Amino acid sequence: MSLHSRLLVSASSALRQVRYLHKTNLRCGAGGALFVHRDTPENNPDTPFDFTAENYKRVEAIVSDYPDGHKAAAVIPVLDLAQRQNGWLPISAMNKVAEVLQMPQMRVYEVATFYTMFNRKPVGKYHIQICTTTPCMLRDSDSILEAIQKKLGIKVGETTSDKLFSLIEVECLGACVNAPMVQINDNYYEDLTVNDIENIIDDLQAGKSPIPGPRNGRFSCEPKGGLTSLTEDPKGPGFGVRADL
Repeated sequence: MSLHSRLLVSASSALRQVRYLHKTNLRCGAGGALFVHRDTPENNPDTPFDFTAENYKRVEAIVSDYPDGHKAAAVIPVLDLAQRQNGWLPISAMNKVAEVLQMPQMRVYEVATFYTMFNRKPVGKYHIQICTTTPCMLRDSDSILEAIQKKLGIKVGETTSDKLFSLIEVECLGACVNAPMVQINDNYYEDLTVNDIENIIDDLQAGKSPIPGPRNGRFSCEPKGGLTSLTEDPKGPGFGVRADL
């Protein structure tokens, strides 16, 4: 083999060994590891599911918000309603949503597999979603994640044996100024320390309802040192407008 050929082979081999740092492993949470469905004893088309009479009324109310002939536009809130009733979304629930909204089942599957808010396998009573995106990571969300895993004895994507807690990692939850934070069911817990998250878990295990929001005493997302703007009562309408305009 000529020197030129050997150099080409060497260069080609080196290129194949390059590790692209912008590519990360897919982190699969409690929503399901696959984008496709696989029948299981607990999740198959024959898994019992139907909306309660009360929730059928809610479905009607949701659909009424959309123009005639566009029931399919209500798929996200109706899927959410099904999940709230059942705790998670078996394929039978998706099929029922398709039936109620008179749309192809595949269209419902496309939505349910796209949004991580939909859990396609059972989750615990308390579904812990920890944000590890850049702002939270910079505020040491790794220590919060480690504390949760250590206290509950589970890893990301797992559920405790008593079915009380599930844990997943999620992308930005929109509370960056209050980082690090977690969402547990519908509640945000913000400005967390390791001690804070341990106390929150203790309260939940004891059947208590920990107060959501910042844990460091500040109100909402105000600066930690207090307000620096909007500190006066707002002026009345027309303030500063020229009278001759």
